[in-house]
Amino acid sequence: MKRIVLIIALFFGVSACKVNPFTGQKTLNFYPNSQIFPMAFAQYDQFLGENNVVKGTTEAHMITRVGQRISSAAERWLSANGHPGYLNDYKWEYNLVKDETVNAWCMPGGKIVFYTGILPICNGETGVAVVMGHEVAHALADHGAQRMSAGTLQQLGAVAGNIAIQDPQKRNMFNQAYGIGSQLGAMLPFSRSHETEADRIGLQIMAIAGYNPYEAAELWKRMKAQSGGQAPPEFMSTHPSNDTRINNLTVWAPEAAAEAAKFGVTSFK
Repeated sequence: MKRIVLIIALFFGVSACKVNPFTGQKTLNFYPNSQIFPMAFAQYDQFLGENNVVKGTTEAHMITRVGQRISSAAERWLSANGHPGYLNDYKWEYNLVKDETVNAWCMPGGKIVFYTGILPICNGETGVAVVMGHEVAHALADHGAQRMSAGTLQQLGAVAGNIAIQDPQKRNMFNQAYGIGSQLGAMLPFSRSHETEADRIGLQIMAIAGYNPYEAAELWKRMKAQSGGQAPPEFMSTHPSNDTRINNLTVWAPEAAAEAAKFGVTSFK
């Protein structure tokens, strides 16, 4: 049994090589688009059927307009940097859902939802572009598939430990330590790295789409004010702290503006 577990782990390690086009780095990802996209599309349709989708309003049209500009900018960047056809399997869709939750998300393959609760913090189209760029970046960088891959390896490690440790008391101790250790030491940092990567990619894409990247830090200042300082310590969170994001976005804004200039975009909305 131990040998089988090791063989499975070796297979995953060898097959988990997919390059992130934005960073040039290999990523942990052994779920192909052909497998994960249909699941995401089905879940998205189910979600829309169970929630109050806003149609025909000025705000709903704005979500679609910004989404189309952001996804078009992503396609321009990818084509210009040697990745034509990267988005062929993506089926972009942008929906506004009536819900006071301060959130937005993008499923693998380009299925996006904004909740009405986040719109006051966005404070207009540029703020929506900041959030949209970030969420689209998650989909472009295959973060959903990477999280699934990491979760599979986490489970595999637990199985291997339980097989190797025969003593019930020691096995219980292992399970407690492994659960906490793998979460704090691997899964949460992995998630925070995705959020940081999406912030940086999203900032460049929104700038190429013609939106002011210097406004991204301002949005997160509003987000910080809205939270009232109620947030767990960064090392216990799936996301970087508001202050970390504000600092990063402030530093990266000139870089994003310079990237946009390569595409002829020298002024912003």
